[in-house]
Amino acid sequence: MASVAAGKAGRGNEDFVGAVPTAVVLTDGAGGVAGAELVCRHDVGWYATRLGTELLTLLPGHPESPLPVLLAEAIERVTDAHRGGCDVTDPRSPWAAVAMLRLVDDRVDHLVLGDATLVLDRVGGPVVVTDHREATICQPYEERLATLVEGSAEYEQVYREAVTVVRDSRNRPGGYWVAKEDPRAAEQAYTGSCPVAELSGAVLLSNGASRIEDRFGLADWPEVLAILGADGPGEIIRRVREAEARGAVPADDATIAHCTDPAP
Repeated sequence: MASVAAGKAGRGNEDFVGAVPTAVVLTDGAGGVAGAELVCRHDVGWYATRLGTELLTLLPGHPESPLPVLLAEAIERVTDAHRGGCDVTDPRSPWAAVAMLRLVDDRVDHLVLGDATLVLDRVGGPVVVTDHREATICQPYEERLATLVEGSAEYEQVYREAVTVVRDSRNRPGGYWVAKEDPRAAEQAYTGSCPVAELSGAVLLSNGASRIEDRFGLADWPEVLAILGADGPGEIIRRVREAEARGAVPADDATIAHCTDPAP
């Protein structure tokens, strides 16, 4: 089951989710920053969709290739698709977080790059795979901004500093990693495998959907799995939207892929 909800009315969702019989892919597009249109004619939604589509094309034909290798190939293909008329190396051109799950015989492989989240519903309790590297870089600035008056000169100065630091830390050693123009970023993904017999399901979430646990604390991961089993992904997104409205938090694109009965 999958559920996709745009964060803003009148704008398309910049996430992508898709599946083939043995794999599921979620990409969470990012970018859309000021001046992006000057360096790249492709928008964030194009990048997320093109990357996800390339991955779904590659996965069935290469069941034993490591997932980072396939992600690197997909990044290279997307980069080639818009290298000619776009400045793909400019930090304003679009990028994406990625989560993947693949079934190979009696094994399930997974990959997470960037701030997507994967929850494996394993015997003994859920295993959560997520990438906190960007959040770790952002946290000191978020704490400082919380003490300042929004719109004040000091607030604007700290905000600009944060934007610069986050931009300059992207796909750099000691920073954080996402799918953009450099296929070598795939080497930094979090990966793993487990026996399919130990897995009763899995969930892939964009960071707009994982807010139910990691930002709003409305449910822990076992509770999230229970909600999904009872009411489906739409209920998770509904609760996130209510929390965003209560806290006057800008809504983000929210996408969930809920995989059940992974055994072939």
